[in-house]
Amino acid sequence: MIVSPVDPSDADDVADLVAVTNAVRACDSPWEHLMTAREAVGELRHGWEGRPAARFLGRVDGVPVATGSYETSAYDNRHLVWVGVLVRPDHRRRGHGSALFTTLRDRARAEGRTSIGIGGWDATTTVAFATAQGLDRRAVEVNRRQWLGELDRAALAAAYDGARPHAAGYELVRVLGRSDDADLPALAAMTAAINDAPTDDLDIEDSVFAPERIRAYEDAQAARGHLLHRVVAREIATGALAGHSVVAVDGERPSLAEQHDTSVVAAHRGHRLGLLLKLEMLRWLAETQPQVATIDTWNAESNDRMIGVNELLGYRVVGRELAFQGRV
Repeated sequence: MIVSPVDPSDADDVADLVAVTNAVRACDSPWEHLMTAREAVGELRHGWEGRPAARFLGRVDGVPVATGSYETSAYDNRHLVWVGVLVRPDHRRRGHGSALFTTLRDRARAEGRTSIGIGGWDATTTVAFATAQGLDRRAVEVNRRQWLGELDRAALAAAYDGARPHAAGYELVRVLGRSDDADLPALAAMTAAINDAPTDDLDIEDSVFAPERIRAYEDAQAARGHLLHRVVAREIATGALAGHSVVAVDGERPSLAEQHDTSVVAAHRGHRLGLLLKLEMLRWLAETQPQVATIDTWNAESNDRMIGVNELLGYRVVGRELAFQGRV
């Protein structure tokens, strides 16, 4: 197998990446939305926050049989690399996945990384592969999906009215797209509240957020064609930002949306702000993005508080992802 980096300007590379990815999704996770060429190019050029993961293709006799990803952070956790390995179902059990993983681990070793992680859907084959690479299971993430056409809007309105008096000292502000420069430091501090979410047994440090990281995230999402909707809770008496919730609507497939960060600063918890932020988001989308049909979200399986909110809002489990880590 010949392993080479994926060039986002090479139409053949992009087509091969999409073909392998979609073959794997159709087999292993048919609930996942299929990848498009535009989505692939956006990920390759911009990533989540302007520093995309390196992507690779494995070919045998010119036939694409596997893809790999190699992702590190420039802000924190510099000891760690997350990798991904996908092998076409009709080319499995021939050593391609192990060969690709070894290539990625060798790169991590050369860069001085000490910890390597990989994720995969909850299946015996995932566990067997990770175990064969010497990795231990450290966490479980759950993918949930909300179907907006099935929501009981009257019940949600009642939940909103019931929660609002607990947050009488806060206003809910809608921000479309780029945030104001003046708000970036406060947004960075507020986003850091996500560090309070469970990390189970992962070898991971707190994420570090700075104003430039928030801007890089917003710019990368816009470059990928995603329209960000951010609802912010602002304390009326002080003007302090207390919490936020962010949803990205897909510009190419506007019926699809993804829940990004939802966090509330510790000093402002106990006012049902997490629930209110998400309910306000649903109201906003119904007014301006009525074509949105589904919203996907991810949470640690141990994050009982946020899972409780999501289940109240009608989210249902579609898949469980296992996370594994080990020494490079």
